[in-house]
Amino acid sequence: MHNNNKIRLNHYLSNAGISSRRNADELIQSGAIEVNGKPICKLGTIIHTNDLVTFHGSKIKIQNKIYILLNKPRGFITTTKDPFNRKTVMNLIPNFSEYRIFPVGRLDYSTTGVLLLTNDGILAEKLTHPKYHVKKIYHVSLNKEIKNEDLDKIRKGKIYLKEGKVKVIFVNKSHSKHQVKIGLYIGWNRIIKRIFKKLDYQVIQLDRVSFGGLSKKNIKIGNWCFLNQKEVKNIIK
Repeated sequence: MHNNNKIRLNHYLSNAGISSRRNADELIQSGAIEVNGKPICKLGTIIHTNDLVTFHGSKIKIQNKIYILLNKPRGFITTTKDPFNRKTVMNLIPNFSEYRIFPVGRLDYSTTGVLLLTNDGILAEKLTHPKYHVKKIYHVSLNKEIKNEDLDKIRKGKIYLKEGKVKVIFVNKSHSKHQVKIGLYIGWNRIIKRIFKKLDYQVIQLDRVSFGGLSKKNIKIGNWCFLNQKEVKNIIK
């Protein structure tokens, strides 16, 4: 797990394009990497994002575009700043202030799961604009068992909200009778909670497990990782 403003040295090197994370460990052990003028040979070293990192005497900087995949926990606002000083998702990642990173789209205060943070405005637009049909998959825990006829109403597009008819990709019962897995392209505000409220259910827990093909992988709740170029290219094809 990363503390705010701090990052593992091998992550820093791999995201700077110097090498893969595995090869970065070899570089560190070789003594070729210096932090603030001192050689660093110890694996697992944590550095500050403002530290001076050099490779054979040349300054290393993180590449201009940064892509961070966060497994968002409950209790954080999905915004860069909050006027009421509530905790935001920016508190969960290092401070890359010079790159102006922002969250792509929004997850409610109580919603958990896949959230992308980046400074790539073009990719952000592709992930949030309706014309690109970006798939989102959620696990939904309800306050009571859902009836099969209500699932059919959702599947057949019989649910109408103020924006219009709700079209989903799929909806099925999940691990228990109270849980549902649902996939859709629509990004309307609080859409999942509104769908089930229309059918007289209350959403107890909402977890986004996939967004544009990105999944939480093995990222524990509250943790994050960098995406590599291959992963970024696979988001929107």
